[in-house]
Amino acid sequence: MRSSFLVVCAGLVAAAGLAQARTDTSDIVDHPFSADFASGGRLRLHVRSGDVHVVGTDQNSISVELSGKKRREARNVRVRLEESHGATDLQISGGPRKDLTITVRIPRNTDLYARIPGGEVRVENVTGNKDIELHGGELTVAVGNAADYSHVDASVTVGELDGEPFGESHGGFFRSFRKEGGGRYRLHAHVGAGQLTLQ
Repeated sequence: MRSSFLVVCAGLVAAAGLAQARTDTSDIVDHPFSADFASGGRLRLHVRSGDVHVVGTDQNSISVELSGKKRREARNVRVRLEESHGATDLQISGGPRKDLTITVRIPRNTDLYARIPGGEVRVENVTGNKDIELHGGELTVAVGNAADYSHVDASVTVGELDGEPFGESHGGFFRSFRKEGGGRYRLHAHVGAGQLTLQ
């Protein structure tokens, strides 16, 4: 009876290990971070404020690279990747606030959820659903073909909103627009104070 109980416990532990995996590193100045990530997956991205580029590629992996004048001073940048229950969380923290660019490369076909406090953020060459928010600064999202989307909502609390692919441009306070279409993807983009550009 006791041996059966131990076998069950061992199975539960093994299952938990398969459901959740974690990588935590802070040595990416000379060794850029890279991890396997299948195309078509869901990524939840949390990055400290700053100059952040998210770029879609044809590789089945996630990578994080640093560049800029303060790159050599960025040894305390920390990257934490955690996979759990069908989604992947990527957190990037630490490092100089200025003169440092963080580039995150992900598979082109990724459902992307991103939350970044502030800075200059650009998302390009990423298909799939996109849910991106920035408290303050400039957010630019390359949306591709506007016909690829079934739902779009974009808003700026204070600042400028430019959604040229969707025929929208607004400035001032509480600017927003919504669009419904026949595509397969959903797009949500919001900036608290600053500039939101969909192109």
